[in-house]
Amino acid sequence: MVDAIKIENVSKSYGELRALNKLSLNIKQGEFFGLLGPNGAGKSTLISALAGLLSTDAGSLSVMGHDVVADYRQARSALGVVPQEIVMDPFFTVRETLEFQSGYFGISNNSQWIDELLDQLGLADKANSNMRQLSGGMKRRVLIAQALVHKPNVLVLDEPTAGVDVELRQSLWRFVRRLHREGHTIVLTTHYLEEAEELCDRIAIINKGELIALESKEDLLAKGLGNTLLVRSKQSINSVPPSYESKVSRLEANEVEIVLNREVDSVMQILDDLRQHGLDIEFVNVMNDSLEDVFVRLTVAPGGAR
Repeated sequence: MVDAIKIENVSKSYGELRALNKLSLNIKQGEFFGLLGPNGAGKSTLISALAGLLSTDAGSLSVMGHDVVADYRQARSALGVVPQEIVMDPFFTVRETLEFQSGYFGISNNSQWIDELLDQLGLADKANSNMRQLSGGMKRRVLIAQALVHKPNVLVLDEPTAGVDVELRQSLWRFVRRLHREGHTIVLTTHYLEEAEELCDRIAIINKGELIALESKEDLLAKGLGNTLLVRSKQSINSVPPSYESKVSRLEANEVEIVLNREVDSVMQILDDLRQHGLDIEFVNVMNDSLEDVFVRLTVAPGGAR
């Protein structure tokens, strides 16, 4: 089975700015894949290259086995992209927008699928409204319908819930989950990392155009990159043993949080050392890192600094 997306040694520069630097990764068919990174990491450049909207300096990209340059028509037909920016003709109605989009892919008599998209995305009552009459959230729904109007195998969602309300976010994810169950490959970029943690099977993190992590969500969260030991003392905490000073992430009033390395740290040993340091411990909790915690450490810490 061919990969849904294959990226091999892709580089792209804008003058002296290296947006992508020998980036390689594969996304399997049927995956719900998270593509994460801080602002300026190269995510949008990569998506634009996949969609054939810009040329790269080196490397190759393919969608469902079709090279995005040599087999552009087939690659583009297999890909639907929901862009971060809202760009559309304000004088068309919602239905006309989707009909014209169908025509770009040589599809006619697409009314039944358009009706289903309008219904599933809560746009049925807006079908004959001009685009300029819609709210920002409704326009974003139309972008999603546009990306799906030609029934692509692979759907790329670039910050799809940025600036939308909770109701739209929930309805969107219900629809996207359905698409995933039906076999679509979903690629998500988002700054709402709780969404990626809840939805994605495998996650890539890029920073400064380079791949710094590519693992299953479970493996990424289980790397021991920073489970945290919370200790609350009966008295104020002014200091910890010198050997733990570099591991303290928070020291406030009568609480201290210590970052753990699961492979080498013993919670019992740390507690014993804190007691010998004079702490009268009344509460202890080991808190697992969220994906956001891991993301911040990988992209801000030395070796992944922004």
